[in-house]
Amino acid sequence: MKDYQPAADLLKNRVILITGIGEGIGRAAARRLAGYGATVILLGRTIRKLEQVYDDIEQAGGPKPAIYPMNLEGATPKDYADLARVLDTEFGRLDGVLHNAALFAGLTPIANYDIELWYRILQVNLNAPFLLTQAVLELLSRSSDASVVFTTDQVGEEGRAYWGAYAVAKGGAQTLMKLLASELETNTNIRVNSIDPGQVRSELTLRAYPGRDPAEWADPEDIMATYLYLLGPDSKGVTGQTFRAQD
Repeated sequence: MKDYQPAADLLKNRVILITGIGEGIGRAAARRLAGYGATVILLGRTIRKLEQVYDDIEQAGGPKPAIYPMNLEGATPKDYADLARVLDTEFGRLDGVLHNAALFAGLTPIANYDIELWYRILQVNLNAPFLLTQAVLELLSRSSDASVVFTTDQVGEEGRAYWGAYAVAKGGAQTLMKLLASELETNTNIRVNSIDPGQVRSELTLRAYPGRDPAEWADPEDIMATYLYLLGPDSKGVTGQTFRAQD
């Protein structure tokens, strides 16, 4: 996908919700999608960071984005229902969702894993994508070409030692992606896929590999081709697949 060449107006008139846009991949995706014409809904927990990305998009001449502060760690089903109602009122539909938000606290053996931390990580990395997707399915169904994109990680597929709740959640989210893709493939215009971004310069990677030189890792801005492809019309009909953003 690195060689994918999107049209300049690829995402014109599309409304796309992105979670975890404060930094790294989320911030890069929000700015890049807006640069190709999308109206981006910026969902995150830190208002200062949301406002910075908002300003970046406006200064670059992108469509006016929307800010929705929300802490996924403590969000309840009612909070997701409220979000859906606001989006319905403001936009009337959704053309895309990028589940990018993640919580990772470092490498720990299962024997020593803090129980509260286990619940927190599952809440952000697995429960939140489920609750959010369920809440906005009706809005997605109103689009003629809707795309839901999950973020996966090889540690979830491999069950790699010490990755704990993060790996379990990523494995669960990958299964959720496949279930949704199978359920929605018939009689809907909603496709569902996953992206494995690989190792990029982000807070999560720094926590996982504190002794490594960040220069070894990809810049989030350099892996956006796969995100544009899956959230744009060129991937219509593609569903239930996992893409490696650095391949």
